[in-house]
Amino acid sequence: MALVCAIYAIVAGIAGIGTRHPLLIKSARNAGMAVCLLVTLATACLVSLFLADDFSLAYVAGHSNRDLPVFYKFAALWSGQEGSLLFWSWLLSIYAFIALFANRKRHPELMPYVGVVLACVQLFFLLLNVFAAGPFSVLAAPSEGGALQVVAPADGRGLNPLLQYPEMVIHPPTLYLGYVGFTVPFAFALAALLGRYPGEKWIHITRRWTMVAWCFQSLGILLGAHWAYAVLGWGGYWGWDPVENASLMPWLTGTAFLHSVMMQEKRGMMKAWNFWLVFTTFGLCILGTMLTRSGVVSSVHAFAQSSIGPWFAGFLAFILAVCLAAYLKNRDYLRSDNQLDSLVSRESSFLFNNLILLLACVAVISGTLFPVLTEAVQGTQISVGPPFFNKVNIPIGLFLLFLTGVGPLLAWRKTSLDSLKRNFAWPLIGGLVFGAICIAQGARDFYAAVSLTLSGFVALTIASEFWRGASVIRARTGSGFLAAVGQLTMRNTRRYGGYVVHFAMVLIFIGLAGAAFNQDKQLEMQPGSRLDIGPYTLVLQAFTSPPPETPNYSAERASIEALREGRPLMMLYPERRTFPASEVTSTMVAIHSTLNEDLYVVYAGRSPENGQPVIHAYLNPLVKWIWLGGVVLMLGTGLALLPNRQPAFAIVRAAQPEIALAPAEGVAAAVPQGSLRSGD
Repeated sequence: MALVCAIYAIVAGIAGIGTRHPLLIKSARNAGMAVCLLVTLATACLVSLFLADDFSLAYVAGHSNRDLPVFYKFAALWSGQEGSLLFWSWLLSIYAFIALFANRKRHPELMPYVGVVLACVQLFFLLLNVFAAGPFSVLAAPSEGGALQVVAPADGRGLNPLLQYPEMVIHPPTLYLGYVGFTVPFAFALAALLGRYPGEKWIHITRRWTMVAWCFQSLGILLGAHWAYAVLGWGGYWGWDPVENASLMPWLTGTAFLHSVMMQEKRGMMKAWNFWLVFTTFGLCILGTMLTRSGVVSSVHAFAQSSIGPWFAGFLAFILAVCLAAYLKNRDYLRSDNQLDSLVSRESSFLFNNLILLLACVAVISGTLFPVLTEAVQGTQISVGPPFFNKVNIPIGLFLLFLTGVGPLLAWRKTSLDSLKRNFAWPLIGGLVFGAICIAQGARDFYAAVSLTLSGFVALTIASEFWRGASVIRARTGSGFLAAVGQLTMRNTRRYGGYVVHFAMVLIFIGLAGAAFNQDKQLEMQPGSRLDIGPYTLVLQAFTSPPPETPNYSAERASIEALREGRPLMMLYPERRTFPASEVTSTMVAIHSTLNEDLYVVYAGRSPENGQPVIHAYLNPLVKWIWLGGVVLMLGTGLALLPNRQPAFAIVRAAQPEIALAPAEGVAAAVPQGSLRSGD
């Protein structure tokens, strides 16, 4: 039914655009919103079948079992191919419903085009749900007479143990909200191009949509990194896995788009560039979904593998053809109003920012798809690993961090030499001092030292922006510094929320710099054995088999006392869990985390030679700064989404000397003194 409504929304929408008939346009909009209700019903049906343990459904039998906690039966919805695609359709229908309903009485020239574009994207995923990867297939077996009969196993295979972690109930939906959310700005951009919508109105309409999608994408990436760190037991959080890269690619182009639209708003520049950025971001979201679910690349993060790759490849080709045709037909509409006046200006910093982000995206795409390309050319897959990605992307990331600090200090159009000296002097000196302190403390790796130095520089440029603005408000109002900072921020939430996001990136880069100083040791241990790593000593106390929280698994736990410089610190309990339903073993890592470092301990199993337990310990500096950066990033994005609070002005009557008025001025004399008040 949702598929039928999507088809009707497209046909009626195109007819409404051609005839300008208001009832046709309204009918198409209602059909687009009805898709949301119908896909919600389908999703609720699948969830209810999970909760009821109806193993006659193939998807339920393959991704759940009776002992699976209810908490994870909801997560099982997106744990496999068919359910994850239905979940994609459901989130897209919600986004489309909100966009259509919120703008039902606004932008009448634009919204019919938006409705058609959204319905076309929705149609593709509904076709997958109905024909290519339906989640409602039942299990059947032939009876004695040869007819197929529905069968229901006594129990299911259970949920993938790697997904049985609380964070995995949050991470995939968050990342999906980012992927799907970029559909809305794509729809408005393509609609504005097709309808030749005037000016930059579509950017103003979609700014918050883009920021919300970008925030979810950012949070999803960080949650995925934290899951990999806490669950996979390899001591890291980012391994340049193909699916990790798939989530990073649209984030890079989406970040470039959020910066470059300011040039279009301020100066009327880069109009064509911005259209292609939003088109590319949406296309990379579809490509990322394809990589995750088609089996084109292998990944521990991939939810499923199947043969639906050609569907996605065809849809990507369709998107490219439509965008290219729309651009060629209406490219005169995208002419810039102004040109770049100077290389030393805020416009140039945004331009370099865009180029660097796109360069990073090209590097990530090239490395990710290199095995596919070599197989197509040579017949064998040749993979590139973390050394390639690190060698290429670390310098790119450091230059991007530098631009993050430079941009706010430059003026629009052109920046004078005196202004450069005045704005750059103290942040640059402070950054160099901070870097020197870090090197003196042992940060001798070149890239790590540069990252920490630039982090100090960028943090000081952000602080200087808040200081200068707050100082002006203090001089005018006499308020305290913190109150002045609050007033300054709320008067321009977009600008200062962006600075908070930049500070979040500083925290993340500080955390990333710590990876240069990671240590790890592995040792076969018995009760009483000791393992030294950095200032810590790990003493194995015992191995036990505690009663599991649920009958879904059995566990073997190591009890380890951690000492720091010979003093007792805490007990750590790493585990290995065995899940009978899926016959898979997974790890539960024990982590002692501080701002300075993480002590990360893994029970890696038993040695195949002698059966002794193996403990693998890691010492990872500064990792916690990455997760703190994620929290600050959310706060900064939320701040940037708030409307500006305009300063209020009160009109106060000045004290007047009592003067005898002439009879002709008696009307004025009749006005009571002090009758003009705030708000009059």
